[in-house]
Amino acid sequence: MTAKPPNPQRRSQRSHDAILAAALDLCTEEGYGHLTIEGIAARAGVSKKTIYRWWPSKGAVVLEALHEAADVAVPHVDTGDLATDMRTQLTAVITFLSPPSHAPLAGVIADALRDPELAGPVHDRLIRPRIEEFEQRMRRAQEQGQLHPDADLDVALDLFYGPLYHRLVFHLGFPEPPYLDKLIAHVIRALTPEKSTRN
Repeated sequence: MTAKPPNPQRRSQRSHDAILAAALDLCTEEGYGHLTIEGIAARAGVSKKTIYRWWPSKGAVVLEALHEAADVAVPHVDTGDLATDMRTQLTAVITFLSPPSHAPLAGVIADALRDPELAGPVHDRLIRPRIEEFEQRMRRAQEQGQLHPDADLDVALDLFYGPLYHRLVFHLGFPEPPYLDKLIAHVIRALTPEKSTRN
């Protein structure tokens, strides 16, 4: 029986996955600032040409790796209980913002502040899809009467997530579960005036 020739598409997917894994591993081990395309290529067992065929920079490689990781790590669930679901989601975000994900995420965000060509993809691929998922979950909460129908979802976004990024930037430590529950309760109360709360 004649052996089947290698499937180029499968081989490309293996290389693609190896490159993303290598980028995250090197960020964790050495820091984003020390990350290079040469290093990624060597760790992944591919050529620099292969990487540049798919991505224009190391930031673009790390961005895609984070985008794929975030899809798995921080989805929005809907059990019908907004407080419980936000506790689950914010806990997942805290895990995602903690080591080992912290180094590549912080590096890409810092790089995007200096590089407009990276800033657009960071917003479009990493940030905007998560905001849209959040807004969809909040709209379902409004439909279920768990949030005021006129609640400002932009304000809701800042109230839920702002404290996490504030603590991240200033090295204050992420909230422990009891404080996180208190934060969520205060935000939901602020977005749902007492007169509109259903018993």
